[in-house]
Amino acid sequence: MRTGSEPLQARSPLRLRMVLAAFGLVWAVAGAVGFGMTGHVGWEAAFAVVAAVAVVDLIVVGRHIRQGPHYQPGRDIPPYLPDEHRDDYGRGP
Repeated sequence: MRTGSEPLQARSPLRLRMVLAAFGLVWAVAGAVGFGMTGHVGWEAAFAVVAAVAVVDLIVVGRHIRQGPHYQPGRDIPPYLPDEHRDDYGRGP
């Protein structure tokens, strides 16, 4: 719900999230290779899972960045007032 107290020039942290996911992917792949070379199969699998999660995160973040900004109401649109007859989940009386 829009309250009217949002920053006027809010920025999305998607690019930072992409950089952190790429950093995590590099270290997870390096860890999986390193542990694979030393014969620690459990740790290799754990780092491979972390690398897979980082790849999925990179794909999701890239998709969100390509979608571009979404519509947000401007200054001339007043904030929405909560409906007094509904609870936090949108259910009526």
